[in-house]
Amino acid sequence: MYLILFDIDGTLCLTGRAGWRAMNRACQEVVGADDAMGKVEFAGRTDWSILTDIMAKFGRTVDAALLADLRDRYVRHLAEEIQHRGTGVKDVMPGINPLLEALRQRDDVALALLTGNFLEGARIKLEYFDLWKYFRCGAFGGDAASRNDLVPIALTRARECGMINGQPSKVLVVGDTPNDVECALVADAIPVGVATGGYSVEDLRAAGAEIVFEDLSNTEAFLKLV
Repeated sequence: MYLILFDIDGTLCLTGRAGWRAMNRACQEVVGADDAMGKVEFAGRTDWSILTDIMAKFGRTVDAALLADLRDRYVRHLAEEIQHRGTGVKDVMPGINPLLEALRQRDDVALALLTGNFLEGARIKLEYFDLWKYFRCGAFGGDAASRNDLVPIALTRARECGMINGQPSKVLVVGDTPNDVECALVADAIPVGVATGGYSVEDLRAAGAEIVFEDLSNTEAFLKLV
């Protein structure tokens, strides 16, 4: 049995920056700054860690209560922002639908998510593009501040969902950023880079991914991994 863990933003889809706008609105409500997200890196990071950095700029410490408040505000705004055209790409990434359909037909493959998104945010994004149906469980940005902690969580969830028993033959982490590559490597999983986000094939290889695709439009090439 193979466990394949998919990132969302830049890997499965892009939302026209709906997530950025929603998070900026949530933080603006809390700290009163128009551009709360300014100068904060967010690609490949968990929502938890992004919010921690934003609040630190304004002298706030993110405890459990503040994190829950920010998450709830963000999710509410995301449900609105995802309906707008936004800026940049807003679409499913090339090849994702046929690839997920092909993988779903395999009885030796389990699909799950490994994403920096809060679970509720992940669901809003993927339901908008009709991709949520492919994933029964996963590890999310509210489970840990560090993305490097998420592979073991995803593995545990896959067992709890009855998708796998014991240790899978391979765990693949499919993502578009060096952070996706790193979280796979620290957990002894196999990183599979895809250059459909903000990083090139060369960037992902330099981060340590031996397997990198320009995009996932070649279903047969990906299926050879399993």
